[in-house]
Amino acid sequence: MLYPRITPCLLIHNSGLVKTTKFAQPKYVGDPINAVKIFNEKEVDELIVVDIDASREGNEPNYKMIENLAIECRMPLCYGGGIKTMEQAQRIFNLGVEKIALSSLAVENPEEIPKISERVGNQSVVIVLDIKRKLFGDKYELFLHNGLKSTGIDPIQFAIDMQSAGAGEIVLNSIDRDGTMKGYDQKLIKNVSSVLDIPLTVLGGAGTIDDIGAIIQQNGIIGVAAGSLFVFKGKYRAVLINYPSAAEKTQLMEEYFLPYWSH
Repeated sequence: MLYPRITPCLLIHNSGLVKTTKFAQPKYVGDPINAVKIFNEKEVDELIVVDIDASREGNEPNYKMIENLAIECRMPLCYGGGIKTMEQAQRIFNLGVEKIALSSLAVENPEEIPKISERVGNQSVVIVLDIKRKLFGDKYELFLHNGLKSTGIDPIQFAIDMQSAGAGEIVLNSIDRDGTMKGYDQKLIKNVSSVLDIPLTVLGGAGTIDDIGAIIQQNGIIGVAAGSLFVFKGKYRAVLINYPSAAEKTQLMEEYFLPYWSH
């Protein structure tokens, strides 16, 4: 039986590991390589690493950094940040990365998505949707460049379009919930998951393991990612790289996933 994936998401800023709140105020929390080493020991399901400077500043991916991460990483690695061309994507795969996460490219040059998908396989092409709730009403909008650039695009239709274009996975990231540790945007997740046939991973808002469990309970086989939950500990947010133990994951699945599956 397939089980939901639980995935730490690491943000890179000025070559350091940071955590943001609503895509702002990056707080330095350590060295990315050290974090990967700890996650290796904790046997995480998968790891997402995003360079939040690259696309916003128009930089190429930092290939040396990516190579160092890929060499150290003993779990599937997904990298995002600064990827604009097929050649860059292929170079990153050649370094040992299993998946690439695309955001700006998908909006600005969507014709590249089927080309990349055909070359490397759609299972390796992840589209990241950074979503913010509109100020008035109950609708959402897709943003780029760390939430700084409004697109006016409806994320639900865009997710459908990217699925048709050859994406193998969608990462749904709530800007409003990022770093708040107050729980996921359940309505947004439900709206997007209902229109997709490809895997969905959700991100933004997890404060406890029970927050992860609640999303699994409502959606079944889904990827659940978190940043703050896996780098902070306690109400004062002391920096501590952590991840559920095998026993804790088993308990989580028994409590939240298996009842869903039995229905």
